[in-house]
Amino acid sequence: MTILVTGATGNVGRNVVEQLVNRGAEVRALVRDPAKASFSADVEVVQGDLLDVDSLRRAFSGVSTLFLLNGVVAEEYTQALVALAIAREVGIERIVYLSVIHSDVYVNVPHFAGKFGVERMIEQMGMNATILRPAYYMDNEITIKDVITGYGIYPMPIGHKGIAMIDARDVGEIAAIELIRREHSATPLPLNRINLVGPDTLTGTDAAAIWSDVLGRQIAYPGDDTAGFEQNLRQFMPSWMALDMRLMAERFLSDGMIPAAGDVDRLTNLLGRPLRSYRDYAAQISA
Repeated sequence: MTILVTGATGNVGRNVVEQLVNRGAEVRALVRDPAKASFSADVEVVQGDLLDVDSLRRAFSGVSTLFLLNGVVAEEYTQALVALAIAREVGIERIVYLSVIHSDVYVNVPHFAGKFGVERMIEQMGMNATILRPAYYMDNEITIKDVITGYGIYPMPIGHKGIAMIDARDVGEIAAIELIRREHSATPLPLNRINLVGPDTLTGTDAAAIWSDVLGRQIAYPGDDTAGFEQNLRQFMPSWMALDMRLMAERFLSDGMIPAAGDVDRLTNLLGRPLRSYRDYAAQISA
């Protein structure tokens, strides 16, 4: 039986593929450009697009379990709904969907609202799925590392409520564990949701202090300027996406990304090891 991974060449997707292969699963990776797919020989690579119905029907044929990951793009919501419609059409009854934590709280943030809409489709259509809800990815810090090291500031306006950042490698491994659990079940398993969080809930000041320790010099947290954050992002991303990120940052400030009671223990037990820490990640990317 075959597990199909969408978004297979991204940060999370490639980790899911690797973890599935390590567990002996039969893996098919859906990619737009096979030339960018550097997987082991055991992985079947298929070309397709989440808005191309014919390519989805070909890719989904013979698949027993689906990992659905949609990037933050303008068509994200439609991509997900079309993919789920084709999954139902071909009879896939085992699904793991990558949503986002607090999708039902950050209702004014476009990509959060879109993911919550997908969750509602899954639930209302009675689909058998695990909905993974990751918090902010540590891996996003790669994009600000040069600002931290070059200007001595931690520029992400994450505020003072706290963000439980998670490493994409942990997300990939947890997703693989859930995919295998569903794949090996004699009957499709009922809907469940899992918050994916890191071991520490950090404020902007906390993150700056960790970078100060890692780099051996003072790194400051300049504050919560979300308007300036949007303007900086517009230099290298579309205006709609920069606004989306600003709205998300404003919810960081007002609500944070706080784990529910028991989330960290649940994930630690699932992995059989501690979750990767932000301090270790910062040390890794600064080396």
